Amino acid sequence: MADIAFLGLGRMGQGMAARLLAEGHRLTIWNRDPAKADRLVQAGAARAPSPAGAAQDAEAIFAMLADDEASRVAWMGSDGALETARAGALAIECSTLSSQHVAVLAKEAGARGLRYIDCPVTGLPDAAASGTLTLLVGAEADDLERARPYLLAIGNVIRHFGAVGAGTAYKLIINLMGAVQIAALAEGLNAADHLGLDRSTVIAAMEASAAASPQVKRHVRRMAMRDYEADKAFTTTLRHKDAAYAMALADALGIAMPLGDAATRAFAAAKAIDGAADEASVIDALQSLARGPGNSN
Repeated sequence: MADIAFLGLGRMGQGMAARLLAEGHRLTIWNRDPAKADRLVQAGAARAPSPAGAAQDAEAIFAMLADDEASRVAWMGSDGALETARAGALAIECSTLSSQHVAVLAKEAGARGLRYIDCPVTGLPDAAASGTLTLLVGAEADDLERARPYLLAIGNVIRHFGAVGAGTAYKLIINLMGAVQIAALAEGLNAADHLGLDRSTVIAAMEASAAASPQVKRHVRRMAMRDYEADKAFTTTLRHKDAAYAMALADALGIAMPLGDAATRAFAAAKAIDGAADEASVIDALQSLARGPGNSN
């Protein structure tokens, strides 16, 4: 069994770290709010006072953090993991980050002799807790093979998209598509409400329709009923962050993404209302922007 560090113990990180611990690895954990480590410490993990403290003896260092800034602090900040990580260790970044940040972080990790694995994930917290996440990997093939035993503790599907950065690029594409689908669902439900269509019939029809993507199936009932707290998993802030990172990548590539841009603006409006609210609350933001009769501008 290996010495592993885990940085970031939000709803996803808690489950992922618990899976590594359950596999018998010696786990050292760090979180900005130390109280979030208590349950894992009781289960056998060691608590570190800083990312540097967590990383110093680790063969593999996992991170699951909110955004670029949180990742920068944990890896490259004062007392960051790169200060003490030993050459040859695996740096496995599972957060959804911008392509620009991943390029900088991978370069810094490589300069210190680490083997960087670009490994954002898909799946909800229950999948993290059960070890059934899908891992979207960008890495050198030999680095991936070395990391595979650790990755299989947290995910049952590994998709290797290419070199470092490829996993993040795909994750941003798919999360932007999700933003478009959720915003489109909100528009459709708003239109149905304005038309006075029977709500329960609308829900059942949408769930069985050709447009019923997993995002639509997950959100349609709770969005239609304005029951955002039920099965809450992803906030307006996080959805907007991912969409904004995806649009920044599109801009860097010179790719037009008008639907993605519209969805990003919808989630910016939802975030401005309540950044901690579930992403399904985007329907309220769009409802407030509804055009009046005859206004087509």
